[in-house]
Amino acid sequence: MSLRNLLIRTIHQKNTFINFASVAVRSNQNKHEHSEQRSKYYGKAVAAAALGSVLIGSSISEHMDKKKVSISKHKTETTSEQIVEAGAKRPDLPTYRADEVSKHDTKASFWVTYKHGVYDVTEFLPSHPGGEQILNAAGLSIEPFWNVYGMHKTQEVYKLLETYRIGNLHEDDVVDHTDDELWVKEPFRDKRLIVKTAKPFNAEIPAKLQIEHFDTPNELFYVRQHMPVPELDASDHRIRVLIKDESTIIKEFTLQELDQFERHSIRAALMCAGNRRSEMNKVKPVKGISWAGGAISNAVWSGVYLRDVLLSCGVDPEHTEGKHVIFTGSDIDATGVNFSTSIPLDMALNPNGRILLATQMNGVTLPADHGYPLRVVVPGAPAVRSVKWLESITVSYEESPSHWHQKDYRSFNPSKTWETADFPSAPPVYSLPVTSAICDPQDGERVPVRDGFIEVRGYAYSGGGAKILRVDISPDRGESWVQADRVVADEAPHQKHYAWTLWTARVPVSKDQKEVELWAKATDSNFNTQPEKFDDIWNIRGILSNAYHKVTVKLQH
Repeated sequence: MSLRNLLIRTIHQKNTFINFASVAVRSNQNKHEHSEQRSKYYGKAVAAAALGSVLIGSSISEHMDKKKVSISKHKTETTSEQIVEAGAKRPDLPTYRADEVSKHDTKASFWVTYKHGVYDVTEFLPSHPGGEQILNAAGLSIEPFWNVYGMHKTQEVYKLLETYRIGNLHEDDVVDHTDDELWVKEPFRDKRLIVKTAKPFNAEIPAKLQIEHFDTPNELFYVRQHMPVPELDASDHRIRVLIKDESTIIKEFTLQELDQFERHSIRAALMCAGNRRSEMNKVKPVKGISWAGGAISNAVWSGVYLRDVLLSCGVDPEHTEGKHVIFTGSDIDATGVNFSTSIPLDMALNPNGRILLATQMNGVTLPADHGYPLRVVVPGAPAVRSVKWLESITVSYEESPSHWHQKDYRSFNPSKTWETADFPSAPPVYSLPVTSAICDPQDGERVPVRDGFIEVRGYAYSGGGAKILRVDISPDRGESWVQADRVVADEAPHQKHYAWTLWTARVPVSKDQKEVELWAKATDSNFNTQPEKFDDIWNIRGILSNAYHKVTVKLQH
């Protein structure tokens, strides 16, 4: 067996031992297990991990004593006797800039850096014992990952890394990655997503991919995070329910215990309240992620109704006035505060609301980015209310005290500034207005004209359980309107309709036209229609950005 294969195999074994120990550590910290059981399990696991490390180290040392292996890589030869410190400068190799390394971020060409070193590890990818976790380092430094996964920091692994060495990282691009360690365990994301911020990770789905599927594939569902994604285990996750009333009631459920309630599935779009903020920003600068139209996606969610769980815990459906339901997630900010927000209790208990404690998304277990192992899905509301990684539910006379609830996602008129805005007096946003967007063609594209028409496609959505009645497109700045004639929609009725609608329209254009400005607007089952201009709905946070969607395209006759 070659040194490289031996190293790969033994690293995998060592990771198995260490993972076993880490599970034991988590178990040891779990207050829900009996101390005797915890101690017994913890002791065995740590002993196994230690023994595994000794055996692995011995096997590598024995192999190294018997055989010296040289590996040719990019016309440079490095033997086990010539290995220099991992990541040290190599005067015999070329220098690369970080932007050049970053271009090699696919499985076909996969480069990483470590300190001053540049490495082409494409051939190693299929053998990586940590699975797809390595893909998060594509075109980037592996240093923060190794700072967290300390099992890499051995002479054997350093030697293996150096066999893939192809160059040096330019001195100006060598940085301190200490602050990156919080983000090392993030899940791998689809490269097709349009990244808005990397830490925390926020990304939208490209417009044309939005309309390719009525139910958005999980890997393409837009991602909105406020903090790092927490590491949780469904087997020991619990949801705590606190009822603060005359006498406080506290109940806890494992995910298995939630199965005592009837399971339900609902089709619902989740949309960030800041979707299409980039358009509002053109009127006057606003604060927040510059979402285009891709901060909305549609899925089928499965779980149990929040209403059923609350009623089983003794919540009185006849006395809801002034009460709130606070959702707290397991994601934590730099100061140690968990993410939290709330909704009114009467909203939580409304049978038409169909609010779920969801464990599945599109028929499979929730992905880590979307709340594994448990999240709330509050359909028809801003997605911020659908708290991910749910760990507690509190019924209280107080709203959530968190910054995200008290100082964000509230409605202001266009004249309010950050200096004059009074957040406590502003109403929280619990529903979303009707909106639509043209996804194909995109602004500036060339569009073929066929028989005097162009094809226009997009989505429409309204919150609060409203359906889309129609979508209208204007090719002449509102002088005339064409109704979309092909519509794909969920069958749920008004007041229980939470999915988006996909639409297609054939829009007439003149023979001599070289370009056309297209306007789109939707009308919902409450007969609300989008406003024409962003000027009248502008607000300091750039939320509820739902004016006509407008694109200008070039015509190809």
